Amino acid sequence: MLKISDLRVSVDGKPILNGINLDLPKGQVHAIMGPNGSGKSTLAKAIMGHPKYTVEAGQVLLNGESLLTMKPDERARKGIFLGFQYPTSIPGVSVSNFMRATSKAITGKEIAVKEFRPLLKERMKTLEIEDKFLGRYVNEGFSGGEAKRLEILQMLMLQPKLAILDETDSGLDIDALKTVAHGIDRYRGPEVSILLITHYQRLLNYVKPDRVHVLVAGKLVRSGGADLALELERMGYEPFEKAA
Repeated sequence: MLKISDLRVSVDGKPILNGINLDLPKGQVHAIMGPNGSGKSTLAKAIMGHPKYTVEAGQVLLNGESLLTMKPDERARKGIFLGFQYPTSIPGVSVSNFMRATSKAITGKEIAVKEFRPLLKERMKTLEIEDKFLGRYVNEGFSGGEAKRLEILQMLMLQPKLAILDETDSGLDIDALKTVAHGIDRYRGPEVSILLITHYQRLLNYVKPDRVHVLVAGKLVRSGGADLALELERMGYEPFEKAA
């Protein structure tokens, strides 16, 4: 699904990623863990095509097709979804209208309200979202848990091939974390790949990854199975930072 080769990315002339190599097969969930400033969010935004992040070298392929010449909206239509660490509020735009607009933008098709609304509500139940949520403005006055639920709801509605979730667990209490994790687990399947970016192992108690990668100083310094996250929980990042 996703193949990254020797990816080098800078921001305002400062190198952030220093040669990332990563293969994420179809049907798998991979987690990237690392300390603050290691380049985790940079990797997510570079894959999505954020213009602030300059790719100096390397390659990013989705199903064998290069993404680097595509604009962010083209990448989205190819099937990439990015769940933000800090979702942006959109005053004046209701959740209901936003969800229909994003679905049309990705699929290129207008979905009738009588078809769209039942599907949306069915997926809202997975995330324990009440109907009144639909009339609120996107992320305006939302709690951290509400904003992250909306990110996962977008994923469930847009049905991307590759979902990149950037610190979706950040700022969540245990109940919200379980609900969001349930939504992620519901979406995983043989035709979907998910890249989880997180500081902590706690999300991985509920969404078990196929592989865990440790990112330090812009490099993937170690990869392993789900047990690697438990090792990080015990040891912290310091041994890996010294090794880098």
